[in-house]
Amino acid sequence: MKLVFPNLSYKDKAVDYIKEFYEYGSEINGSGSLDRFLKESTYETWLQKILSDMDIANVPESRVPALTYFYVREEDERIVGMINIRLALNDFLREEGGHIGYSIRPTERRKHYATEMLAEALKVCDVIGIKEVLISCDKNNPASAGVIKNCGGILKHESYSESFDEILQMYVIKR
Repeated sequence: MKLVFPNLSYKDKAVDYIKEFYEYGSEINGSGSLDRFLKESTYETWLQKILSDMDIANVPESRVPALTYFYVREEDERIVGMINIRLALNDFLREEGGHIGYSIRPTERRKHYATEMLAEALKVCDVIGIKEVLISCDKNNPASAGVIKNCGGILKHESYSESFDEILQMYVIKR
C-alpha cells in the first residue's frame, strides 16, 4: 500500500472510486472535492485545483492549503482510499474538521486500510511539521473513532455541529 499524489494515469481509477461511493450511498470525505469536480467539471481540472491548493497564495480566504493523496494497493493499483491533509487550520477546521479528512471505498472497509492510511498520512504530518494533528469524526461512526484511536488519537472534545447537524468528536494525535 502506498500514498500516491494524484496524476493523470489514475483518472479512470479515480472515477471508479467515486462511482462506488454513489452506488453505496456512502459519504465521501478526504477527496479534495473530487466528487464535486466530476459532477461539474473534469478530472483534469480537479488535478489543477489540488496542485494549486498546496500553495496558500492560491487558496481562497475561506479555505486552507492542503495535500490530497490516493491510497493505492500496489499489486493492482486500485485506489482503496483518499486522504486530505490540511496544512493550516481556520476557525471552522479547528472546531469541526481538523487537519485530516479521509475515506475508504465501501468494498474495502473493515480490512484495516483506514488505520494504515492514517498512519502514513501522519508520517507526512511529521515531515511538514504538524506536531498536534486534529482529526474529527461523527460520534455515530465508531469505526472511524477506532481508526483515530489506533493511531494515537485522544478525545479532545465532543460538540454539536450545526453545519453537519450531528455530534462531532475531535481528537488530537500528538507527534
